[in-house]
Amino acid sequence: MKKKSGRITASSVSLKQFLAIFAAILFTCGNYHILYISSFGNRSRALSTFEGMLWVLIFSLAGAVLIGIIKRAYLDKPMRTIAEAAKKVAGGDFGVRIPAHRKDGKIDHIEALIEDFNKMAEELSSIETLKTDFITNVSHEIKTPLSVIQSYATAIQDDGISAAERHEYGKTIVEASKKLTELVTNILKLNKLENQEILPVSEAYALDEQLRECVLHYEELWDKKNITLDGDDIDEVTVNCDRALLELVWNNLISNAIKFTDVDGTIALSLKKENGFAVASVRDTGCGMSGETAEHIFDRFYQGDTSHSSEGNGLGLALVKRVMGLVGGEISVESRVGEGTAFTVRLKI
Repeated sequence: MKKKSGRITASSVSLKQFLAIFAAILFTCGNYHILYISSFGNRSRALSTFEGMLWVLIFSLAGAVLIGIIKRAYLDKPMRTIAEAAKKVAGGDFGVRIPAHRKDGKIDHIEALIEDFNKMAEELSSIETLKTDFITNVSHEIKTPLSVIQSYATAIQDDGISAAERHEYGKTIVEASKKLTELVTNILKLNKLENQEILPVSEAYALDEQLRECVLHYEELWDKKNITLDGDDIDEVTVNCDRALLELVWNNLISNAIKFTDVDGTIALSLKKENGFAVASVRDTGCGMSGETAEHIFDRFYQGDTSHSSEGNGLGLALVKRVMGLVGGEISVESRVGEGTAFTVRLKI
């Protein structure tokens, strides 16, 4: 027999069970006059009643023991298994799973509990993996600009370098520090969004004007790459949404489009009303991406095109996805390698 856990103090056979069975049998016997047997032979009525009471006690004890055995086999055993598995999960072992208790494939409350436990353990395992990956990626992303800053800060102290070199080194340090600041800012934003410390504040405003304003913020960048920006397909649309959160969405989508579009490429923006929704699209003629990359594009720190990794930190689209969840919107992506990418946002008007 398996040894009981030190935390378990209750027995499978309890006094309450015995008394409940005893009272039930006594009540039944009393109703049918089983305890009061007419005297026959040498036996008196009192003796017959005593024997009846003795049999009631024996049946009550047997019933309590039988219920205890059934309870131990069909309830205590699976609950003990679940308790041991929960203890392992509490200790950090998220790989533990509980096999099905029933052999007939049917679902009762115990089986439902086992299924929910296994699902919980699977989710915790996934969260632990994400946390580990997040810490690893953050450490790597922070270490890279810090190494650049340290190297160039050391080099700039050399009295033998020219003024032009000193200026170039200083510029590199500034760029690395900006990237580090952007990384920390995005991490803080993502953390606040995921913990719902930032709640949407809805207001009615012109979405088409916001799109145009966000595009103009990047005019220097798309001019530098001689990118043709097509914004003729933007209709007037008013939405009731959080202006600041949506600005985060447009800034990330537009900056990504510029980053992945080659020189002399094209970026097209559109905004339409469709069946009570505002549908905005940012389409580019950039390098595009494979279906596998598109599946992970909203994951934190994921960068499908490593050739542009120095221009970002892989958090922008994770922020976009989280914002969409907060404002009740949807975002989808269509892309083909060598042909470009289109991000489409749907918002209720």
